[in-house]
Amino acid sequence: MLKAEFAPSIISADVFQMPRIIHAFEHYGIRRLHMDVMDGQFVPNYALGTGMIDMMRKNTSIPLDIHLMVERPDLQLDRFSIQPGESVSVHVEATPHILRTLQMIREHGALAFAAINPGTPICMLESLTEFLDGVLCMTVNPGFTGQQLLPGVMEKIRAVRAFLDAHGLENAHVEVDGHVTFANAAQMARAGADWLVGGTGSIFYQDGTIEENVEKSLAALEGV
Repeated sequence: MLKAEFAPSIISADVFQMPRIIHAFEHYGIRRLHMDVMDGQFVPNYALGTGMIDMMRKNTSIPLDIHLMVERPDLQLDRFSIQPGESVSVHVEATPHILRTLQMIREHGALAFAAINPGTPICMLESLTEFLDGVLCMTVNPGFTGQQLLPGVMEKIRAVRAFLDAHGLENAHVEVDGHVTFANAAQMARAGADWLVGGTGSIFYQDGTIEENVEKSLAALEGV
């Protein structure tokens, strides 16, 4: 089983504290930063754009995990100047050209992830296995932070992990995005998730400092 780790969700960060936040992530060995991009069409909200992504690249060497919650991501990839070593998730629901989109991501030297909404069946991944480096499994409806887990998501995480393993993709990642908390992170990891997107329920929990929250998040995965 792949070792589980947190990918902090920058959309939840206080931009006025960003230098301190990035310093803490580097100090604690965080290995990936999750960047949510929303276009107000695929999801009913707007979020991080190319300017924020470029700023993060200039200020840290931690690779970015770019989650495109946008319509027709195949037409927009070039806007993001995808770098080798990064990862990019595109929703199977958002484009009729998902295979071509995954191929384009790999051509940039990045890891290609297919993202699936809570209501999307796993069978939608059947024709994609040759081009998958991972699957991003939404455990809330995409578009807003602070939501509660939807019923049945743990079983879906297990099913996605089993699907990848059955197709010879034991080293492909299962990423979970949506209400990852100190309390449920280990359960998600035991279900098969190895990348956990940390937002207001963990890394950016409002009652702790960034240092306290990172330490508590890392401790939640000890022994998993």
